Amino acid sequence: MGEIAVAQFAPGTDKDANLAVLRRLAEEAAGRGARVVVAPEYAMYTAPAMDRRFVETAEPLDGPYATALRETAARLRIHLVAGLNEQRDGSTVHNTLLAADPDGGVAAVYRKQHLYDAFGFTESAVVHPGPVGEFGTFEADGLVFGMQTCYDLRFPEVTRRLVDAGSDVVLVPAAWVPGTLKEDHFVTLLRARAIENTVYVAAADQCAPVGVGNSMVVDPMGVVLASLGEQTGTARATATRERLAGVREVNPALALRRFTVTER
Repeated sequence: MGEIAVAQFAPGTDKDANLAVLRRLAEEAAGRGARVVVAPEYAMYTAPAMDRRFVETAEPLDGPYATALRETAARLRIHLVAGLNEQRDGSTVHNTLLAADPDGGVAAVYRKQHLYDAFGFTESAVVHPGPVGEFGTFEADGLVFGMQTCYDLRFPEVTRRLVDAGSDVVLVPAAWVPGTLKEDHFVTLLRARAIENTVYVAAADQCAPVGVGNSMVVDPMGVVLASLGEQTGTARATATRERLAGVREVNPALALRRFTVTER
């Protein structure tokens, strides 16, 4: 059984302030019994436009922000997942998710594979895609958690590969930008990824001004177990192996499929 919380807030250009909010939300979620807490994409630093500021403020995975995440996870005895702009080569960064574990170590790392070059944005101007072979999975309370990031959600192969790697719960930190039908797309795709893969999906989005909010936890039948609208806060839900097994008995889609995912 896994107690999962999504933490929703609006990171800005003040890294210390962003960290303070994340710590407060992690404490709130842990106080309510959460064992895995998921924060948004770019939780460390977010600017209104994808530009050189993301490169200039980037940090390595042993830098101050990642260290603070690990310390917070250890203090609260939780797994804590959050996004950061990771130093790379001085001209580009990785859009990275770090999962810190209850012992203060690194449980998993995932670097966003599908960059947001759509709807008028060009994330690839400053971000280098992560390697296709990187899964970003970790185990907590008897469940396997897999990570993907925001725009990855529009590519069903990403979630399917995580499920093939053993994931029971898919975590989706996001900064889902507002736009025509974008909020509807976010909710629809989250539920679709849960239903078609018979897994739990937990999405932590930024709220305004960058994101649309609507962070949520969805069960393997597509039922929204917990959600947030537009406000800063946390929402918690329970994931169980019994529910996974029950859904997969009724809907054995994974066992019945006739195709696998291959790299392009």
